[in-house]
Amino acid sequence: MSWSSRNLTKNMILSTCRHNQNRIPFNALIINRQRVAKKYVAEDQAMAPVVCPYMVYMRFKPHLLMVLIQIGYTFLYFITAASFDHGMSPHVFVTYRHIVGGLVMFPFAYFLERKVRPKLTLALFLEIFVLSLLGVSLTLNIYFASLKYTSPTFVTSIANTVPSLTFLIAVILRLEAVDVMSPHGIAKVFGTLLSLAGVMTMTLYRGPAVQSFPGASVHIRSDSVHKNWTKGSILIVASCISWSIWFIMQGITLKKYPAQLSLTTWINCIGAAQSAVFTVIIEHKRAAWSISYNNEFWSILYAGIVCSGITIFVQLWCIKQKGPVFVTMFSPLATSLVAVMAYFILGETLHVGRILGAVIIIIGLYLVLWGKDIDENHSRPQDQAILTSDELKKPQIQMEPLAESQVLETDLEKKGAIVG
Repeated sequence: MSWSSRNLTKNMILSTCRHNQNRIPFNALIINRQRVAKKYVAEDQAMAPVVCPYMVYMRFKPHLLMVLIQIGYTFLYFITAASFDHGMSPHVFVTYRHIVGGLVMFPFAYFLERKVRPKLTLALFLEIFVLSLLGVSLTLNIYFASLKYTSPTFVTSIANTVPSLTFLIAVILRLEAVDVMSPHGIAKVFGTLLSLAGVMTMTLYRGPAVQSFPGASVHIRSDSVHKNWTKGSILIVASCISWSIWFIMQGITLKKYPAQLSLTTWINCIGAAQSAVFTVIIEHKRAAWSISYNNEFWSILYAGIVCSGITIFVQLWCIKQKGPVFVTMFSPLATSLVAVMAYFILGETLHVGRILGAVIIIIGLYLVLWGKDIDENHSRPQDQAILTSDELKKPQIQMEPLAESQVLETDLEKKGAIVG
């Protein structure tokens, strides 16, 4: 290569690599970029308290959805109790309810999750089969049978043991982290025990009766349903144990089958088939399968669309976001809502023990939610630190070509000096 062409190549490389006359050394530039990155992180942390309503909504979206679910369950208790009073079989109700839920959710699952739905293997199908057995055919048949023998308020009171049982199982299986040396860990344990104490208070201590609300539109007859309280109590306890295992298993199955709409459809369809077989064994009369187009029809339609379709899908979403313990901790709200509606609308006698127990349950609920919220706040800075360290590595990767050009420029300058 001639001297002129060599100088021309050198000048082209120098003009390309040189951004300005006073360039910052490579190491100094890396340090400067790190300082800028830390400055942005500090600014983001300083601006963290300033949040918009949309951010608040997204943060508390699972809480709001779970409250709406409990409101939906509250109406279900009274609608089904009225249907059972008219002679409808609870087993037929469970079967029809999940047939409706499966038919409603199938189009959404088929079209919306067609590309994201994982392949259904035999092992996964058997797992969903057991999931449907625990959550639909076994649990709900026992649950509504207990409702037939007791009352809505009593059933919802005992059902509040589900959060405590779920929390205990989750801790044993290491699905829920509990640090008993920290305040938020103690709050979760104490809140769970307090909720259980509230359940026992509502169940065992009646206290003085509060006079029925005079403006109630419907008054419950005391001899209509309450046939066998002992049998009903045994059934509802067995239902709570099965229900707790079902919530835990949902979180495990979602990791293998994350398509929530499709999983909801499978649970409804398989559960309806299981319940139909169980109902055929229990109910020997064909007349039990016939329904009237009044309370029975509308209760099946409401339970199928709202409670078996939308509710199961929302629960799966909340379990994926927050875990099974978070979802079950909202069930005590249904007890309070049922007691209020039973007193003001149906004229049911309300006792002081149930009021006191409901207050204790709600205090325990919010202690657990506070503890879980603190856990999430502690985990966020760690995630942000990991992301920040990753971001700080990127400038080094981006500056490698500049470093190579700087070395090449130095070499060319040395060669030019030697030749000159």
